Amino acid sequence: MLKLKNIGLFAIYVLLGLSMSGQSLAQKMDKNFFNRIKTEKVQSDQSVEWKNFGPGMSGYCEEFWCHPTDTNVMFMGPDMHVTYGTWDNGKSWHTIKDSDGDGKDLERTLDIVFSLQNPDYGVALERYGNIFETKDRGRTWKLVYTITEKNNPVFKKNSSYNAFTKIAIHPTNDNIWFIGVGNFWDVKANHKTQKNPNGLIHSRASYGYILKTTDKGKSWTKIANHISDELDVARIIINPANADHMIIATSHGVYTSSDGGDSWKASSKGLPNNLPRDLCSYYNPKTKEFVLYLVEQTVYTAKGKTTEATGGVYKSVDGGASWINITGNLGINLSVIADSGVRDRYHRTISHWFGIDKNVSKKTYTTYPDKTLSVYNRIVVNPLDKNEIYLSHNKKHDRGFGPGEVWKTENGGKTWFACVRDGKYWIAEKDKAYWQEKNNPTGANIEFAHIQGEMDEGSETAGNRMMAINAKGDVFLGIAQQTVRSNNKGASWQQVDDYETAPGSNAWVGRGGSDLPGRFMLLETGIEDRYLLCSGEHGLWETTDLGTYPDKDAVAVKQIEGQVHDHSGNHASHSTSTVAVHPNDTNTIYILSWRQEHRGKLRRTQDGGKTWENISTIFDGNNNSWEGLAMTYSLQIDPNKPDNMYFCSIRKPISEVGSSVKENILTKGGYGVYRSTDAGYTWTLSNEGLPAKCSVRRLTMDPQNPEIIYASVNQKSDNDPGGLYKSTDKAMTWSKVKVPAVVKSVNNLFIDRNTNYMYISCGTRSGEYISGGVWLSKDNGKKWEKIFKAPYVWQTEISPVNSDIILVNVPAQVSTKFKDFKNPGLYLSKDAGKSWTKINKGIGQPDKMVDAKPDPYHENIIWSAGWGSGWFKAIIKE
Repeated sequence: MLKLKNIGLFAIYVLLGLSMSGQSLAQKMDKNFFNRIKTEKVQSDQSVEWKNFGPGMSGYCEEFWCHPTDTNVMFMGPDMHVTYGTWDNGKSWHTIKDSDGDGKDLERTLDIVFSLQNPDYGVALERYGNIFETKDRGRTWKLVYTITEKNNPVFKKNSSYNAFTKIAIHPTNDNIWFIGVGNFWDVKANHKTQKNPNGLIHSRASYGYILKTTDKGKSWTKIANHISDELDVARIIINPANADHMIIATSHGVYTSSDGGDSWKASSKGLPNNLPRDLCSYYNPKTKEFVLYLVEQTVYTAKGKTTEATGGVYKSVDGGASWINITGNLGINLSVIADSGVRDRYHRTISHWFGIDKNVSKKTYTTYPDKTLSVYNRIVVNPLDKNEIYLSHNKKHDRGFGPGEVWKTENGGKTWFACVRDGKYWIAEKDKAYWQEKNNPTGANIEFAHIQGEMDEGSETAGNRMMAINAKGDVFLGIAQQTVRSNNKGASWQQVDDYETAPGSNAWVGRGGSDLPGRFMLLETGIEDRYLLCSGEHGLWETTDLGTYPDKDAVAVKQIEGQVHDHSGNHASHSTSTVAVHPNDTNTIYILSWRQEHRGKLRRTQDGGKTWENISTIFDGNNNSWEGLAMTYSLQIDPNKPDNMYFCSIRKPISEVGSSVKENILTKGGYGVYRSTDAGYTWTLSNEGLPAKCSVRRLTMDPQNPEIIYASVNQKSDNDPGGLYKSTDKAMTWSKVKVPAVVKSVNNLFIDRNTNYMYISCGTRSGEYISGGVWLSKDNGKKWEKIFKAPYVWQTEISPVNSDIILVNVPAQVSTKFKDFKNPGLYLSKDAGKSWTKINKGIGQPDKMVDAKPDPYHENIIWSAGWGSGWFKAIIKE
């Protein structure tokens, strides 16, 4: 019987009357397959769909967008190169990136807006200057325009990408769009100070104008280009009652236009600083009432031994011509709030503003102000109630301070209260009398997922990066790498990233919107169906029982190292690169971390993850404690002699987030192969026979003889040494294995335990097509044949239960090579490499899936991990 995928080619042969020359249809199809994935975009097999199981978010969400009329539709733009949409009011999230694309589309989405005429029509702005269009309410997106150096002379020639800020669609004409230039919303790098009150100029962005199109992006003109060459655009608002009336908030003040953007005038009457941080609007379609709300940059002024703050919240009822102060009682009294953490962050804030050391600030400004303001940077208003306004600050990244993550007014600004509260300050009801006097509730009111314990013992320092409100008045925040939502006007908040399988189980099923840096997955742990999953910034996880959770194909996970153990002043390991289980004791697990807490240490649990200890320090460095050291991988334990352990430290990583440090940063440790003969207490760097300055990316233990170990040496540039090396003396010495002459970089070796066949994955980001691919040796490396053609392959894995099942992981090369190979992603063979199919459906990062493996017990299940999108499971259907 002909398979569906063969019908197209078969029909061509029939129509052309061509002979198959004695070859089977499958053989002919396979001959063309590699040419097709090289030269044309190929659709993935739709029967294999990857489901993201989380954990949800676990990264910073930069932006969140609610559809203006359909409250079931929302989008989020996290920072790890992923963008998600929901069409069921947040019950599930799905990538809106092209699973069969190059991975660069909607990689860092800056803004998404929808038409007020057609709810299915929307436009998205992405950091490379790409503009995408949707006609199906955001389910699929098509690139319609790219802002380039050629069509935009101010485009930054030496920048890796060109940052923009916001996009707006004309309320009555979908052909007209406006795009702001600049880097305004870079909360980690664009900080205002007394010296630079308008913000910092960054090489990644253009400045000085707004782009306008009247033909859906076919052509553009520049407007508002007379204000300042350094104009950084924060918001573009068009009055729904009069589309010629526009208001912009910028780094250089507020401006209004009465002629559709052709001319602009300053509109700052009533603003103390005219340094807007955010702007939003309320519109009542029945009464045509239009109100603007603005939050100012807080400006600090020295007053003897204390400081004075000016800024706050303002509204305009005349379209921006004048502004009314609605700051009310927003200011807090630091002479009463004596919490050491709050006061320390106050000095962090004002010292940053003044450009002095924090310790100097503490010695100079010894009197705490009785009314001061934090640095607020987000504001939204309930579209159903003009008096219900929310105000946010990011204490971690934007130099804010004071109790309360988000403040709210219900009476148009007369009084404000902290409506988002977490951490020990609120749980302990500190300064209760003060807050009662302000009619401010006390106690924490946020429910988190796996970070609950950490947040309960913390002091509101995580930082809120985004804030959005939908057409019904539901509010969304991004706190501590978690998305939280309030459906009751801010009275309480619940995380909406994960489902808990049962109350108190701490077992979570992600809803599909993960921003987690997925890392190595260990699928054989001595306990069937217990898989161990490494991650960046969120520690180590294990799969666990679903309990009564209704979807039995779902995956529940439980954190066994990370935020769940951040308590009582102790800090767990957050960035776990590799893991191994003792062959004789399934409760004894070892991990290595390359950054943040416990970096450079071998960490061990002997009770299945309940408690952990450091048993050796292998790396240390003279950089900051939260920064990375040497990236590590391939932690291996000899199953016959468990005291023998191995791992590699990667000089030049290619699939990790970030890079290993230069050796002069390391005060302890180096690069190459490490071995231990005493169960990990002491380690020796063992590189004899390996090329100098080489990068050992992976180690592979021979499944027949664990004393034989292979080192895959990767190239990152053409001058790097590369190849495959072998040790027959437990990693003491190394000799080169002969591989095909065209192979320059060996990124991974896999040995099939059932056949002892060897598979090497080869190629580099900028290398030649012929040097990449997957090569097979059936005779222990004497002869090699190419079984998969691609310019760059990170990994090849064979199913332990069926050697016919092969999974190949193909990342993208550098952007200049995209035209030479069209289809990065994951590939599956079910017949030992005779035929292949592309299986990207459901993944948003086909260009950088960092791990991919067949299940060791179920031949119809496969697993993968995304560079910034957590973990995935797929079922191979017959």
